[in-house]
Formats: sequence, structure tokens, C-alpha cells
Amino acid sequence: MKAADLRTVAAGRLRLTALGLGAAALAGMYEPVDAQEAADTLAAAWDAGLRYLDTAPYYGYTLGEHRVGAFLRERPRQDFVIGTKVGRLMQPDASVRAGSDGWARPLPFRPVFDYGRDAILRSAEDSLQRLGLDRVDMLLVHDIGRVTHGDRHAAHWQALTRGGGFRALEELRRDGRVAAIGLGVNEWRVMQDAMQECDLDCSLLAGRYTLLEQRSLPFLDECARRGHAIVVGGAFNSGLLAGQAKFDYADAPPELLRRAAALRATCAEFDVPLEAAALQFPLGHPAVASVLSGMRSPAQVRQNVAWFERPIPAGLWDALRERGLLEGAAPCPRDRGTAP
Repeated sequence: MKAADLRTVAAGRLRLTALGLGAAALAGMYEPVDAQEAADTLAAAWDAGLRYLDTAPYYGYTLGEHRVGAFLRERPRQDFVIGTKVGRLMQPDASVRAGSDGWARPLPFRPVFDYGRDAILRSAEDSLQRLGLDRVDMLLVHDIGRVTHGDRHAAHWQALTRGGGFRALEELRRDGRVAAIGLGVNEWRVMQDAMQECDLDCSLLAGRYTLLEQRSLPFLDECARRGHAIVVGGAFNSGLLAGQAKFDYADAPPELLRRAAALRATCAEFDVPLEAAALQFPLGHPAVASVLSGMRSPAQVRQNVAWFERPIPAGLWDALRERGLLEGAAPCPRDRGTAP
């Protein structure tokens, strides 16, 4: 398995590299990244053969789209796949300060949730202007879900369903302005609900199908049966599987710290970095087309590619299952024939 291997999704309309670049880190999530470092990181990813990039208006309060667009505008349009998101309108706001929503140096715009038809059409057009492109390939509904919105979920879901949000996505796809539509969320249950409302092509599921957590496995099995492709984000679970004590963007609880330590110790017995196993594991499932990783420097790009392409002994997956660190039914890369 190579990072630049291509996987076909959306009934053949798109081909994603097995490893993609998520642009949240380049937009300054938690730590600033200057413009030159961001450009150098994107160039390193391109040189490594990564041709699938994911961003969102929310990242850096539009900074992510500006940076990714400035790089991609200089590349042949047919040579890459770019995804962005809808669900938030970005409104000018001079009160925005460093650190807002975790963005180190956000631009002066404030996100306002809106999943209605008009808002989605406007958001898509705004993204094209920030990216400087005539179309995006993948358009995803960002951060819809009960866990995210709590008491406001019903109103947002109403806007997306009865308020025409899904119809707007279907219209954009029908007119050829996007090639694929789906969700970009941290909650697999809302993805399941959405598939009953709209004919979605592929979706980004962050942090819910990883070496640490496979509770979404029955849902992914359903996706495989229905031909709904999944892009896995957050393979390191906010850093917990990459040596940081974070999970779901917060301090990791003790039980997860212990589980991560057990995973790392088992990987070490086979001379495999935990990060390599974490990046490769999701692609063992037939529903998973690509894994997105956030990278903020050329060195991180090189390291992620090396982890992704590192050979992993079959015995590691067996040991993880035997020790109860991996769901017995969860397929591994060797089961799909994707092992390096």
C-alpha cells in the first residue's frame, strides 16, 4: 500500500489517494503555521503524490481555504481532488481574536451555523471564491449531529432536510458543480440518519473508526453494502495515538490513556510504531477509501508517508485481537489485500 494509491468513489466520478491531507492544521489549529510553512507543506504533500486535500470554511475562519486554494490554483485542475464543507456561513467580525475556537490566528470572520438551502448554495459559492476554483469535487455537510448541537440539533436537522439543505447538495451535484456529496462529522449515527434522507456518495468520519475505537463497525459494514465510501479522519484520535494526551480535542481520560499505552506496547513488540498501525488500520475495511491526516510541516508529511507505507507483520493484528485491543470482526489491511 502506497500513499499515492488511488481509490475510486462516487460511482467512478472521483479517485482519492489512499492518504490525503487535511488542512485544519495548516489553518492554525492550536498552533500557528505561517504562510511559507503552509505552502512548503502542501508542496511536500504534492511531491509525495498526495492528490486528495480536504478543507472547510471553518478552518482558521476561512484561512484554510485561502491557503489550499492559493497552492492548488497553480496545479492542473484534473490532477487533484479537493473537498470542502457547508453548514457554517462566515460573517465579517472585527472582534475575532487569536485562539477563537482553537484557531491560533484566525481571519476576521465569525462562523454562524446554517444548514438551509440558500445558506448551502451561498457557502458553496463563497468557498469557490476563496479557493479560486470553478468547482470543488467533494462537498460535505460539516458538524451536523446531536452530540455537536445538543438542543439545537432538531432545528438544524430540519433545515437540512425539510428546509432544502440536502436538495441544494443534490442540485449542485446534478448540475456538475460538485462531483460528490456527503457529511463531514465526528458522529456516525447522524451519518446513518442522513443516508435515509439523501443519496450520498461518500462521507468523512473523524475519530470514530480507528485503532482505538471501532464502535462504528456495523455502520461501516452497512456503508460497504450500499456502496457509500468513507474517508476516515482523525486516525490518531486527536493525538492520543501519536504520543499526545488528547482525545476528541480534550484531555484524554485515564482509561483511554491506558488503552493507548497497551496499543503502543503491543506494536513495539513487533517493531512497529503505533502511528503506522493507526494510519493503516482503517483501510482494512472495504468501505474506507482514504485516510486523511493533518500535517503542518514538510517533515510531518514525510513522516506520515513513511508510517503509512511501513510494512506491518500480520502477527501484530492477531496479537491486538487476542489481547482485546481490536474488535474481532474488524477487518485489517491484510484482510483486504492492502498491506504493504
